[in-house]
Amino acid sequence: MQKKQVETILYSIGGVAAMFVILVVLNFALGMFKTRVDLTHEKLYTLTEGTKAILNKLDGKVEIRFYVTQSEKEVPPDFKNYAQHVEDLLSEYKQSSKGKITIKKMNPKPDSDEEDSARLDGIEGQMLPTQDMLYLGVAISMEPEKVTIPFLAPSKEKLLEYDISRAISKVMNPQKPVVGIMTPLPMFGQRMNPMMMRMGQQAEEPWVIISELQQDFTVKQLQMDIDKIDDDVKVLIVAHPKDITDKAQYAIDQFIMRGGKLIACLDGMSVMDKGQQQPGMPNMGGGGSSLDKLLKAWGVTFDTTKVVADAKFQTRAAGRNGRPEPYPTVLSINSQGINKDEIVTSQIDSLLFPFAGAFSGTPVAGLKETVLLKSTAESQLVEGFLAQMSGEQISKDFKSSGNVQKLAIRLTGKFKTAFPDGKPADPKDAADKKDEKKDEKKPDDTLKESKTETAVILVGDSDFLYDQFCVQVQNMFGQRVVIPRNGNLNLCQNMVEQMAGDSNLIAVRSRATVSRPFTVIQEMQAKAEAAYREKLKKMDDTRMEAEKRINELQAKKDQNQRFIMSPEQQVELEKLKKQFAETKKEEKRLRKELRQEIDSLENRVKWQNILGMPILTAAFGLGLGVYKSKRASAK
Repeated sequence: MQKKQVETILYSIGGVAAMFVILVVLNFALGMFKTRVDLTHEKLYTLTEGTKAILNKLDGKVEIRFYVTQSEKEVPPDFKNYAQHVEDLLSEYKQSSKGKITIKKMNPKPDSDEEDSARLDGIEGQMLPTQDMLYLGVAISMEPEKVTIPFLAPSKEKLLEYDISRAISKVMNPQKPVVGIMTPLPMFGQRMNPMMMRMGQQAEEPWVIISELQQDFTVKQLQMDIDKIDDDVKVLIVAHPKDITDKAQYAIDQFIMRGGKLIACLDGMSVMDKGQQQPGMPNMGGGGSSLDKLLKAWGVTFDTTKVVADAKFQTRAAGRNGRPEPYPTVLSINSQGINKDEIVTSQIDSLLFPFAGAFSGTPVAGLKETVLLKSTAESQLVEGFLAQMSGEQISKDFKSSGNVQKLAIRLTGKFKTAFPDGKPADPKDAADKKDEKKDEKKPDDTLKESKTETAVILVGDSDFLYDQFCVQVQNMFGQRVVIPRNGNLNLCQNMVEQMAGDSNLIAVRSRATVSRPFTVIQEMQAKAEAAYREKLKKMDDTRMEAEKRINELQAKKDQNQRFIMSPEQQVELEKLKKQFAETKKEEKRLRKELRQEIDSLENRVKWQNILGMPILTAAFGLGLGVYKSKRASAK
């Protein structure tokens, strides 16, 4: 009997030892294959396909100098967690680059060589309450180019992968991209003739968006009657293409076929289109605009006669009598209408779109639609010519359609031409040649399909780019100071920046945050706090009832005894004090129980994580020993 017990124990110990050896060998074998599995729910450590495509195009060595403060005393715990997340993500870049990326981690201590290097790289430190500097930035270099991200703010965590991938793309392609702008609006300013200048009128300054884009891109103005987009233009912005000709649409079409990217700001009713303005008449908009031939080929519809009215996004502004008046057609779009999962809109919280139109329809096969901006279901389409008349009247007649309207969309994929029969004939040329002999038909060089996958962004408003709706311009000591009113400028800059970069940047998603709340504990805490709030409300009700009773007794007193408490009032007062004391005691008890329950749950989970695997391993070993012992006995 004793011998069997010894054998059982030996078999158990042997089983545990065997399991340990198996785990070590398995871990070593998997390590040889360099296989990684991201088990996080948000896929925090998985690079997107867009980033991997950019890394696959690396044709040289890239060095990433990672500056991070590593002092245990000064660094806040949340910052340490985020810094570790950044380091883990950088290691994924190194792994995916197949040896083309090297990471150099540096701790810029005060008066150290690392701090001098950080300053030379343009890394910006953040001042702590202790007057120490906190560093968290990267400098990405590929000789002779260098791009710096001065500080990786935790508030921009969702853009972390995008910012790093964009920086790598920039060192690979350091030239400033060319952005072409086609518009009949005075976005580039407007000169006054001498007669108007004598009357005191001044020339119009270029819109702020032009100067902002010129800081990062080479901006080129294109005429509305152009028949070919220059080959050096990488991104084309078309703003309010009112009455655009087929010839110009053909030029845009072929630009897209060559792989160019388009940002088209159409309009349901443009406030800034003053082409038909009559002297002495009130300032009215100039109607809508569209790219009818192109949209039809893409399966998209845009009504140029209607604008979106939204009861939840309405803007209050001064009306005709100077009183605040609701304007449901001037949309103050908040996070409810902004796609937070997309890079171009993830960091934008508010937008102002006056008299915007809406997109509908289903894109044709081969094109993928992503909605960037939308209205709420409390919206409807109203006639554009009525939109400026009276916001109050539109509010009175408002009837929700129950449908969400698409205010801005992005189409990606391989586009097919909207002109399968070739370049459209110019009416002027046709009139000049009607008496001439017909020449031999020239070969058609029209591209029928885009060479590669490209992208088009369609926005249902063009006025959102105008200074009045996006910035406040001030003159301080002779300097022009621009203060953003909302996210309009950022939206345009983000769109251009994403489209002008590597095509694969569009596929880089907005990342989830590192913070992963313990939902079980949160639910438990919420229930306890709900019970606490209920008890607190009962306490307030009891106190108010007691005070009401005292006031009633006070009213029944004789006028000569106003400052003397009656016996009834004294009893009520003592009762009130007793209720307060009991409620306070109950509050302390509830808080104590809440803390004990949370601590107990945290401890259980902690010990389950610590002891779970060893217990399972031991149980497996014991089971294996008992099984073998029974087999030996049976023999």
